[in-house]
Amino acid sequence: MNMEHGPAAWPFFFLIPIFWVLIIGLVVTLIITLTRRRWRQAGGPPWADGQGRFGSTKNAEATLSERFAQGDIDEAEYRGRLEVLRANRLDSGTS
Repeated sequence: MNMEHGPAAWPFFFLIPIFWVLIIGLVVTLIITLTRRRWRQAGGPPWADGQGRFGSTKNAEATLSERFAQGDIDEAEYRGRLEVLRANRLDSGTS
């Protein structure tokens, strides 16, 4: 039986893979933490763009306001649709 490194070398057989798993885990954790911090400073991840589950209510309100300003819809229809948009925004925020 040829033991070139001796019996004291066997712990390194387990320690080296554990070391690399920890290093890779640390790098992944660091990347995730920095990315989330950047998203928090920017107001959210790039794919969100202020949109909720059913799209952006702010964009819908802006479109509705434009249609009202152009005279496409009257005030009663504007107020009714605006109320529906805001009610849906509150409903989607609670789920």
